Amino acid sequence: MSERSRLRAARHAAEKKGVSSAIQRTARQSPYKMRLVIDQIRGKDVNEALGLLKFSKKHAAKQIEKVLNSAVANAEFKSREGSESVDVDTLYISHAIVNEGPALRRFMPAAQGRATPIRKRTSHVETVLDAREEKPRVSRPARETARSTGKASRTSGSKK
Repeated sequence: MSERSRLRAARHAAEKKGVSSAIQRTARQSPYKMRLVIDQIRGKDVNEALGLLKFSKKHAAKQIEKVLNSAVANAEFKSREGSESVDVDTLYISHAIVNEGPALRRFMPAAQGRATPIRKRTSHVETVLDAREEKPRVSRPARETARSTGKASRTSGSKK
């Protein structure tokens, strides 16, 4: 099985488990520059990631923000279609990668009638969201203080 088929099968398996994803192909920016931004948001909650992307100075942040908004919209649509409820506040970025897309090949004139190649690189952005499991909060019994049990506490004023 090829690498591409394996990735596609993994993505479809993730989709069936209840997570949503979004992919943008051939974004006109180099993968190196986009990876700098995507590394900052990987594993974060969706709201926190959108806040980081909104105020980032990087051009790649705008492209990644569009993909993330699309993944959130896909999650909402999927929940409405399946008559399930999804809370956007519980969504987090479980998988976010940037792969290299096809390079646009251009040529620039050089000295003595030559032409030098220019590769304008493109990127594929892939984002997968998952819902965090809400942990039920266990209420701890109130600790008894030293005064209520009648035991004397140490005095911090005495030093040897």
